[in-house]
Amino acid sequence: MDADMNQGQTANQEQTVKSIAPSVHQTSNNTPNMGGGVPAVQYWAEHTLSPEGVKLWQTLLHKSACLSCAWGTGGQKGGFTDETGETMQRCMKSVEAISAEIQPAVTQSYFDQHPIASLQTLTSLEADRLGRLSYPMILRAGQSHYQRVSWDEVYSIAEAAFRQPAERVASYSSGRSSNEAAYLLQLMMRAMGSNNLADCSDLCHAPSTVGLKQVFGSGTSMVSLENLRKSDCVVLIGSNAPANHPRLMNELIKLRDRGGKVIVINPIVEVGLVKFGSPAFPIKSLFTGSDIASLYLQLIPGSDTALFTGIQKVLIERDWVQWDYLKAHTEGWEAVIEQVRSTSWEAITSTCGISQEEIELTARVIHDTQGVVFAWAMGITHHENGVDNVHAIANTALMTGNAGKEGAGTMPIRGHSNVQGYGSMGVTVRLKQEIQQALEKLLGRSLSRVQGYDARALIEAADAGKVDTLICIGGNLYAANPDLNQAKQALGKIETIIYLATKPNLGHFHGLANQNTLIIPVFNRFENPHKTTVESGNNFVRLNDEGKTHLKQADLISEVEFLTELAHRRLGDNPIDWRKLQDTQYVRQLIAQTIPGFEQMAAIDQTQEEFTIGGRIFTTPHFPTPSGKATMFPTPLPHLSLPTPADFGRSDIDSGIILTLITARSYSQHNTVVYKPGDPYRGMPHRNCILMNRSDVKRAELQEHQRVTVQGDAGQLEQVEIIYGDVREGSALMFYPEVNVLFKARIDKRCGTPAYKRVPVLVFAESA
Repeated sequence: MDADMNQGQTANQEQTVKSIAPSVHQTSNNTPNMGGGVPAVQYWAEHTLSPEGVKLWQTLLHKSACLSCAWGTGGQKGGFTDETGETMQRCMKSVEAISAEIQPAVTQSYFDQHPIASLQTLTSLEADRLGRLSYPMILRAGQSHYQRVSWDEVYSIAEAAFRQPAERVASYSSGRSSNEAAYLLQLMMRAMGSNNLADCSDLCHAPSTVGLKQVFGSGTSMVSLENLRKSDCVVLIGSNAPANHPRLMNELIKLRDRGGKVIVINPIVEVGLVKFGSPAFPIKSLFTGSDIASLYLQLIPGSDTALFTGIQKVLIERDWVQWDYLKAHTEGWEAVIEQVRSTSWEAITSTCGISQEEIELTARVIHDTQGVVFAWAMGITHHENGVDNVHAIANTALMTGNAGKEGAGTMPIRGHSNVQGYGSMGVTVRLKQEIQQALEKLLGRSLSRVQGYDARALIEAADAGKVDTLICIGGNLYAANPDLNQAKQALGKIETIIYLATKPNLGHFHGLANQNTLIIPVFNRFENPHKTTVESGNNFVRLNDEGKTHLKQADLISEVEFLTELAHRRLGDNPIDWRKLQDTQYVRQLIAQTIPGFEQMAAIDQTQEEFTIGGRIFTTPHFPTPSGKATMFPTPLPHLSLPTPADFGRSDIDSGIILTLITARSYSQHNTVVYKPGDPYRGMPHRNCILMNRSDVKRAELQEHQRVTVQGDAGQLEQVEIIYGDVREGSALMFYPEVNVLFKARIDKRCGTPAYKRVPVLVFAESA
């Protein structure tokens, strides 16, 4: 009888789950009925069968890791193979990234004919489509054009720039490069006495790194790809996986096919999170697609902590907490339980906008599931309380016993192909003590203890005139920052900026130094003349083969060669023989000696065996903390409020509305690089659109397709087209990086990450 009753409860629960999953037909635009599908297959066909097809296929099959997201494939198992050996795992994002890298070179005549004022009118898409950089260039103070420059002068300027006081020298980096380049960058900077190692991760997953380190003693995913495939439920929070890491969708499809559930928490209904057609499943991709969300919760942006507090409250009230687990494997749980108990349901539901019934259903699904993986992206971290959000997720995993066992755990989703590797190599302002001690032994002296600048602190320091020299290894520091006017002004106060890049981006045209702006053309990952490694978001190290560039008569250099030559000229060869480090095999030996968990790196050149980094995947509830237990932290509910029109200095506005703006990438975009101007999956035909809820448009006495002004606390955008969308009422969405001009940086002071996902704006129509 009990068995029959349980079956009846399960059936009723599934029916309720399906009823709450959203429709994707609530808009008036012609959006597709699923993500991926025919458009993805069509994109593949158009590019692989085009004149670039031969080179594209050669690169796809090259033994190197994908250039796009941290779920990418490649390495020594072949171009289409993931870290478990499964084949046919490429996606459209990979093709987009490769297609951009195999463009012809930008001709010298182009820069001769176009002054900087003309280059500053280009969009991100137009800048990327100029082609590949193929020779070193300089823009000198007072000049209007970039000019070709000799390598001798490059090194002369760079060496002089790095002779400035250590505290006035800084770096910024992204994940498109290798572990070897990352290791050399931080080693060079620290040998000079500087800890100013800003990184793009400061602007994205720093709350994950800080929060998880505090809870579990490790700041990365505790879930391997193999363990993800053993899970029964994935709670996907603040992620648009179909656009930013499509290969994860294959795992969600397989999870649903084996009877598992996917709980999506997102203020926006993303069509691909409801139904997705993956080219890995061609029949479904072309015809029906696969159901993704079992349950879809559209919460108020920035209220994730409240929602998870509600889930925890249900667990407590129904005695679903794993008390024995908490007592044996966690510390600080008593304070968390007390805080949750004392928080009222009215405070929870009014803060997050999700009903108690929906929260109870969500808690039941989690409780009734054997293994739950909690996965999240920027929708969790891009808030003033990003660390609290991560703590709240971790607390929920611990209260349900879903940390430290197979098929379960916490899994931040890294969106950049080697951004996690940069942190592992020591490119961080929060250097692990064991790495610091190992580097001090290597260098034979103590390292500086001066706190370094993260990405936001770097902009503030530069704006205050405290930075003389900046080297950027990839990335786009200008466009990635809030308040683009401030970013431009701050970078303009730096005496020398050196950009290492494969293609032009907006930072090269707007982020100009006060005296010398150098652009150094580098090989991309599949062109490097030496082997390199990268790290996936699930802690797996991949080995990249050597390659060749398609560019003819190009004057390129690898990041490894440039950094070691600069370090040699600036620091000599004692105690480090920098030129010897141009041999990346030797660099890997040093990495194995100094970076915990990378001991297998020492033999990778001989064995060709890629590996999972030690001490990060937890299948038993013993964690790398002093006690071996996880530490739980109370998470206060956020106080979410919006300004008034008067706060924007616009008390004269008769009609309009104040909204919470979410900044996001389009479906054809990689970080700040735009591959296509529109977003058909959201029905947004161009970049200057705002996605709004139909009821908000009506309440503001506006109309769909009307052109409006969107104003933030730092600037405004005009002639913005209103598009109806499945976005939470009171919220809106616009595209990053263009929208960054609107707002100032409101940051989580514990990690320095700005609140890109909760930007108060005033939307109004200008008077005739």
